[in-house]
Amino acid sequence: MSYADRVFVDMCRDILENGTSTEGEKVRPHWPDGTPAYTIKKFGVVNRYDLREEFPLLTLRRTALKSATDEMLWIWQQKSNNINDLHSHIWDEWADEDGSIGKAYGYQMSVKHQYKEGMMDQVDRVIYDLKNNPFSRRILTNIYVHQDLHEMNLYPCAYSMTFNVTQRKGEDKLTLNGILNQRSQDVLAANNWNVVQYSVLLHMLAQVCDMYVGEFVHVIADAHIYDRHIPIIKELIEREQFDAPKFTLNPEVDDFYKFTRNDVSVENYIHGEQIEDIPIAI
Repeated sequence: MSYADRVFVDMCRDILENGTSTEGEKVRPHWPDGTPAYTIKKFGVVNRYDLREEFPLLTLRRTALKSATDEMLWIWQQKSNNINDLHSHIWDEWADEDGSIGKAYGYQMSVKHQYKEGMMDQVDRVIYDLKNNPFSRRILTNIYVHQDLHEMNLYPCAYSMTFNVTQRKGEDKLTLNGILNQRSQDVLAANNWNVVQYSVLLHMLAQVCDMYVGEFVHVIADAHIYDRHIPIIKELIEREQFDAPKFTLNPEVDDFYKFTRNDVSVENYIHGEQIEDIPIAI
């Protein structure tokens, strides 16, 4: 059975059985009808995925691989903060009349900074170091920029990615690993979505830097299940689990900026029924 399914089910059960409730407390999120959106939450959830062993695509229900990849590329490759550059509508609630989400996500990735080697944005710096100084312990991105928070329509949830390269015994190439730090996560709506996005990112960067892909570690400070999601989660984690599909990345692409959402695919993706119209707290 899928390792990603087991991780998801164990995490959800732990939150439901051992988490704490925010009911009755002062909370920012609310439902579209104005009702406060309370959660059951766990602090400091850490999940690990060996991307060589399996691509962590949930089989309990379908995760849209190409759409998840498209949003990741919107941030990391296009470095955009405008929803008109996306093929999906997941950011519509936070966009202004021009389609901008403010100085968030892709905007921060586009800002160039002065380094000894010259002016680079955060993505280009990561690629430069992976190719030229792979054993550096300083290869990371951070988009939680305090001076710009007041101009962001939503504070970044997944805000920092740290890359770490290892040399496994007996192997000719290096291995690329990564840690995603996330301050907050809506487990039902976003957990596997984010896992898939950053797993694809690691595969892409490993390929263009001539490395093997390694481990993806996902650190969530506040992993929560919203009150209106509890019955959905309870049904979801009791579903049948299937074997993980086989992930393929177009091997012809050797430049990160040439990848598209159509360069990712999976074979034998058997999954449960999709959940339609998940209520989203705003």
